[in-house]
Amino acid sequence: MAPVARLRNVVLDCPDPLALAAFYAAVAGGTPRPEDEEWVVLQVPGGPRLGFQRAEGYTPPQWPRADRNGQQFHLDFDAGPTWADVDAAHERVLALGARPLDLEDRETKDFQVYADPAGHPFCLCRIDHA
Repeated sequence: MAPVARLRNVVLDCPDPLALAAFYAAVAGGTPRPEDEEWVVLQVPGGPRLGFQRAEGYTPPQWPRADRNGQQFHLDFDAGPTWADVDAAHERVLALGARPLDLEDRETKDFQVYADPAGHPFCLCRIDHA
């Protein structure tokens, strides 16, 4: 079956589009391209195009709640094949302004959960490239 349309952007509402785009550019690469004060685009090299849209009265998601203002969605990032890779990425995202949400159960999970500076959850994943 032919698709209806091509995915253009994944858009994140936030209080400061340029600041959040700069955070994700530091995490995944690319250069934020502001179109105006309300909208910034980031083309992730080899990945999706992310849009950042100013939302007045923005309320961040509550992770891991599933009710009214729950997770909504999250982004997964391949941090590398070893926990040492994930640990190095952990230090870098914390320095960029992320905060840990769930760092437990490394024995059973291959990911750790963080909130970006606007409160959106994202994961650093240990991906075996073999």
